[in-house]
Amino acid sequence: MDAEDGPDAASLLARSAGGDLDAWGVLLARHQGRLQCVASFRLDPRLRGRLDAADVMQEAFAAATARREEFFRQSSQPLFLWLRWMVGNTLLEVHRHHLGARMRDARREASSGRRPDADDDSTRAALVAQLTCGATGPATAAGHEELKARLNEALGGMDATDREVLALRHFEQLTNAEAAQVMGIQERAAAKRYLRALERLREMLSEMPGGLTELRP
Repeated sequence: MDAEDGPDAASLLARSAGGDLDAWGVLLARHQGRLQCVASFRLDPRLRGRLDAADVMQEAFAAATARREEFFRQSSQPLFLWLRWMVGNTLLEVHRHHLGARMRDARREASSGRRPDADDDSTRAALVAQLTCGATGPATAAGHEELKARLNEALGGMDATDREVLALRHFEQLTNAEAAQVMGIQERAAAKRYLRALERLREMLSEMPGGLTELRP
């Protein structure tokens, strides 16, 4: 059951706003599955083995609990999208701490509704990692790296907004409405871009060596 749509959602939110941590915990648990998909998709592959999505979620939920009054003071974002922003902030700090990576501030991105910049390749890198993680085609490490390079180049030719919508819808499991709100576009446009990007990516994968992830809507 989704926290925003459940019959007791209003009661849980009201109780949480009043300081009821048990009610807040129920809300977090309802969103945990989808948020873990976000954390798993966006976690830099270089950190796997040291950290996993569960570690990110633990930190993000602790931060969200400490800062939950910020959510109740605003009214523009549903709880899931606010929590997604918290997961994004946690990933930002994790990447900076372990990799020294310079990444766009997740809060500014989520609140501004700006479209992704053409030179922002974090989503592209996440897509490449996701699509090649189980690849069996290349028999050597060099062959696997060549496959990743070819896929990265192909994804670079995709419209940046289409690429981001694809990531949000297919790998983070956002709805069209949620993806539209994150991207600052109309819901109908988000749906159209998702289907277009999915078809384009299928075409790309069909031209690659065997073993890549098969995509389904």
